[in-house]
Amino acid sequence: MQAELIALATSGATTLVTLMISDAWTQAKGRIAHMLGRDADEQDDFLQELEVSRVTLLHALESGDSAQVATIEAEWRSRLLRLLQSDPSLIEKLQSLPVAPAGTVYNNISGRVRSGLVIQAGRIEGSTFHTPPEESAGRTEA
Repeated sequence: MQAELIALATSGATTLVTLMISDAWTQAKGRIAHMLGRDADEQDDFLQELEVSRVTLLHALESGDSAQVATIEAEWRSRLLRLLQSDPSLIEKLQSLPVAPAGTVYNNISGRVRSGLVIQAGRIEGSTFHTPPEESAGRTEA
């Protein structure tokens, strides 16, 4: 049973971290806090902890700190394992965590870009981008 709890805690932590950087986080965070907390105060505490983890995670991703990302996931894995061991009713709840869409990407654009086109999409098919024709230097038309 311990190996199954470890696997579930690992999967749950991975899902949690993935949700934190996805568009689904807004809807998922309240549900997760409600699932983990036994009463309103505990749920509020979890919600705050989740938000702190998310801000730290986003900062780590932005700065390329993969060790910090791994630390956040390990902390939630350990926390989830302790919760599962103390309250087996969480097993079903944790298995019902929403799954972030596959291919969730976190992008950060920075620098001195004054103008330009930025497109962020999961998949683009059959699109054509038109640019104005180049002006020929020294060319005259008759």
